[in-house]
Amino acid sequence: MAAAATAGEIQDEAICSICLEYLTEPVTMACGHNFCRACVTQYSEEKGTGTPLTCPQCRAQFQKGEFKPNAQLNNILQRIKQLGLKPGKGQKDYLCEKHKEHLKLFCEDDGETICLVCEKSRHHKSHTVVPIEEAAQEYKVKLQGALGPLRKELEEALALMSKEEEKTTEWQGKVKNKREMIAGEFKKLHTLLREEEQLLLQSLEQEERKTLQRLQENVTKLSRQSSSLQKLITEIEKKCQQPVAELLKDVKSTLSRSKNVKLQEPEVVSTDLKNMYKISLDMREALKRFGVDVTLDPDTAHPKLVLSEDLKRVRHGDTRQDLPNKPERFDPCVCVLGAEGFAGGRRYWEVGVGDKTEWDLGVCRESVSRKGKVTASPEDGFWAVRLRDGGYEALTSPRTPLPVSVRPGQVGIFLDYGAGEVSFYNVTDGSHLFTFTDTFSGTLRPYFSPCLNAGGTNVAPLIICPVPAPAGGNRCTQQ
Repeated sequence: MAAAATAGEIQDEAICSICLEYLTEPVTMACGHNFCRACVTQYSEEKGTGTPLTCPQCRAQFQKGEFKPNAQLNNILQRIKQLGLKPGKGQKDYLCEKHKEHLKLFCEDDGETICLVCEKSRHHKSHTVVPIEEAAQEYKVKLQGALGPLRKELEEALALMSKEEEKTTEWQGKVKNKREMIAGEFKKLHTLLREEEQLLLQSLEQEERKTLQRLQENVTKLSRQSSSLQKLITEIEKKCQQPVAELLKDVKSTLSRSKNVKLQEPEVVSTDLKNMYKISLDMREALKRFGVDVTLDPDTAHPKLVLSEDLKRVRHGDTRQDLPNKPERFDPCVCVLGAEGFAGGRRYWEVGVGDKTEWDLGVCRESVSRKGKVTASPEDGFWAVRLRDGGYEALTSPRTPLPVSVRPGQVGIFLDYGAGEVSFYNVTDGSHLFTFTDTFSGTLRPYFSPCLNAGGTNVAPLIICPVPAPAGGNRCTQQ
């Protein structure tokens, strides 16, 4: 029995899973499965170019022509064929369970193999019966025909699975980035709140000290007056008890002093706390205390940029102005820098973008190239975001699309030089847009580009907006 089973297994291994016949010119794939050379070649050609080739049996990927002849298996095949065994039959005889006769027929009506005795029985007498070899060949053709659509369905399923796996990876990446962004923003907010706490406590301590000092001064003055009054009262009480001659001595002076006594009321000291200890969890409110007054530097402006007299607005003009071609002037890029440079500390400013269709905002190194083509990327000393074709993106390498649910009419920019961060905020809805993380050196300057006016569709200016003082008016000195 063991020998028969082994022979059957060998026979099964000698069958091509594509054509279901004995292997012809067998070749072995990298995954270890065997196929007819002609079958796997045709299978590869039907796939066409651009579609990954996968093993028909295990779906492992392979390159076209990536197989080798299997001479040993070919020798085994020749011996099997010499034995006259049909593919799929094996070495085992199958007998009818009822009559113990060989199963030589196939009943089409019942879809089962039967013996000659079964054929003569009443149950199968009127059924369509064919020799088992003929039925096997017919159904083999049908099965082979069914393989094509099934393989196509499998390929589509695998392709869809691959897409879903890609979407899963992409989604997990988005969630990871968002989680890191949220953690980073709250860490920043926690830091700012701790600093705000110290500032508020210091301010409260100063107010407490000044008020207590004034109140103590009042107590001291009143104590002195009380002491003088008590002394005069004691003196008068004693005089009233003196003999007549002693009582009348200097009595007028004593009465005069008593009449001239006038209580000096204390200085009015308010004990109401100043309205300057409001605590806000709003990021913009926390950033306001780093607000800086930014102006534009006309010496850096492209000749077609028009700056307002107060150097707070910039737009793209129609004509090129006759301006000195200074080394610090941007040309041909329509850019301008802020006049202020920052080599440390933390700074925050806001820029109105209104309904402009294109703009660039951020910071850059003072040493950036200003002539010829400018590539705004961190590698070239720019940390900026922009609006193009209705979409917002951070100018990383490659660029990072920014999901924006509410169109920003005003953008806040926060530079934390020491932490190596430049953060952008949508002032309109208070949302965080993006944060660059890098290591800064040298002087950084605010960077602006209103972009081309595009035939009047983008003519509105960029406007540097005043940053309102934080709640309570407690803006600290810039750090």
